[in-house]
Amino acid sequence: MKILVMALPGIGDALMCTPAIELAKKFRPDISIDVLTMYKGAEEIFKRMEEVEQTYCFDFMKEGFFRSLRFINSIRGKYDATVNIYPTNRKEYNVISRLIRAKKRGGVKYGHLDFKELGFLNNIRVEEDPSLHNVVENIRLFSEILGIELTGSPGLRFAVSNEEREYADKFLHRHGINLTRPIVGFHAGGSTLKDHINKRWQPEKFAGLGSRLSRENGASILVFGGNDERQLKDDIVARIKSQGVVSVDTNSLGETAGLIEKCDVFVSNDSSMLHFAAAMERKSVLVAGPINTAHSGPWQTTYRVASLYLECSPCFYYSPRPLTCSRSDMKFKCLKELGVETVYEKVLELLSSRRPG
Repeated sequence: MKILVMALPGIGDALMCTPAIELAKKFRPDISIDVLTMYKGAEEIFKRMEEVEQTYCFDFMKEGFFRSLRFINSIRGKYDATVNIYPTNRKEYNVISRLIRAKKRGGVKYGHLDFKELGFLNNIRVEEDPSLHNVVENIRLFSEILGIELTGSPGLRFAVSNEEREYADKFLHRHGINLTRPIVGFHAGGSTLKDHINKRWQPEKFAGLGSRLSRENGASILVFGGNDERQLKDDIVARIKSQGVVSVDTNSLGETAGLIEKCDVFVSNDSSMLHFAAAMERKSVLVAGPINTAHSGPWQTTYRVASLYLECSPCFYYSPRPLTCSRSDMKFKCLKELGVETVYEKVLELLSSRRPG
């Protein structure tokens, strides 16, 4: 069987389907797995997996209608099955899968907007379960495609090379990071599409957390983020005003992952960097607002959730609709009133088990 895994969402979602790919190849070593992505970062994840034979990276949104049709035609009829990974609740992805003309077309049956987003174009489906993690949803989906139960729960996969680990060592030395003291990673960014910027904790609170960790715990702070988040990172570093606080700029995801691996604790919004920390088996604090933490919390690593646990939470679900808040008293109160003290206490719980040196 030749399978095309359609990993068209972002980098974090790509990481969360790596355990399913690993299990699929383990239980059915005879199958062939290719992957289609839209993002270079996601492509890099799958190129590091020995279970994946070929990766395609094609940005349907940028390339336009006719180039997209030409690309789809180039792979049409080549696959026995396509799998729209979880979460891909968009009509465009379902249409692309149908046009590829695989006999088996796997996808999740979503609890919201499934019919409107043409979910019925997939002929092998599993019901979305809000109590299950994204990783588990993908394993269930691959089980249905293969017709066997995939058992086990491997961690997220991202292979860091020795050269990338050496880069991380040199980076810390160059910036005078004291390895005998705690190193805490921050990611204050995240997607801005569909108003997802409202899933971010305020940068001034990240700065307040960093100042306290530096002052009271002697921690070094590494502030991570993409090229489009440079101003956000620099703003947080400037606000902390302490030694050992660094805005991280790297040349690749591998170098970034190598530096995340050096952190004792990683503090993040719901973002791809949170899942890279899980792939590196780092202890993590998820700053959670409107999201369902059962779906998208760190996988197979020690973590804490910092949340107000409001009665209206979680209100975010997977759909093309922008993120909205229905509260009348304060929009996105779940994050706006989440204080530094709450997150600081969660970080201390995880730092307490750190071995010095």
